[in-house]
Amino acid sequence: MSAKDAAKLVVDPGAVEEAAKLLYIRALKVLPDDIKQGFQRLNAGESDATARTVLATMIENIEVAERRDNLLCQDTGIPIYNVLIGRGVEIDGAALKAAIRRGVERATREHPLRSSVVHPITRVNEQTSCGALIPVINIDFTDRPCELRLEMIPKGSGSENGSFLRMAIPAEGVDAIKTFVVDRVIEAGGKVCPPTIVGVGVGGTSDLCVHLAKVAATRPLGSRCADPEGAKLERELTQAVNALGIGPQGLGGDSTAFAVHVELAATHITMNPVAVNIQCHSARRASATFTPEGVEIGT
Repeated sequence: MSAKDAAKLVVDPGAVEEAAKLLYIRALKVLPDDIKQGFQRLNAGESDATARTVLATMIENIEVAERRDNLLCQDTGIPIYNVLIGRGVEIDGAALKAAIRRGVERATREHPLRSSVVHPITRVNEQTSCGALIPVINIDFTDRPCELRLEMIPKGSGSENGSFLRMAIPAEGVDAIKTFVVDRVIEAGGKVCPPTIVGVGVGGTSDLCVHLAKVAATRPLGSRCADPEGAKLERELTQAVNALGIGPQGLGGDSTAFAVHVELAATHITMNPVAVNIQCHSARRASATFTPEGVEIGT
């Protein structure tokens, strides 16, 4: 066995807990650079005077929140953690999930943050931002050696309510996908706090399709679908959505969406599901990367 093959990264659950706490707080306070740059691009190309005023107000809100170490939005959202585990990483899976949950609870108590999580029937709020199956924890694997990446995404209800699924059939073709996406953006209007990132999932099963839409909605601006047909669909839908005239906060203008992002999966020969998940203009996220050299915090 080579030295490279023998390389290991042992991750302490306590370090994961601390990172989960810090990332929740950071995501709620510091908007990623790609989203700030997206605002500047939209503002430079906006032709509507009212829309430019709204965009300027949003940009100022971001600056004030960061300058005063305050929240970007009062909605602390449903906490979502995406965990990417590389080769040679050693950590107890159950301990990992428990550590993330403790980090969420600590962030909510120690900061403190408004807990937005309740029981779906009784509506009881535990004031921990946690509950049954919450935080959402998605675990995947990568071939990168000795690296564990923890990404935190707080998903507010205004944008999450802009979630839709249609089980289209192959005979309807790609036009069914385009029509469904555009109609859902029209239906959502200003309720999802545009300008948005419109996430589109195509293919898979119903649950996978909805998950892909969420992945697409929370991708960094400037990223592209790895599939050429998906990338083509992104360009066409971005143009179509921004021609609707919904504009910032639904008050009219060219800036309805920063972008439309698409993620694809293979599907069954007799179906073609399509899902939409919308991310609001406060597209918050933060990440921590664990390596043998230490922990790096970013977006």
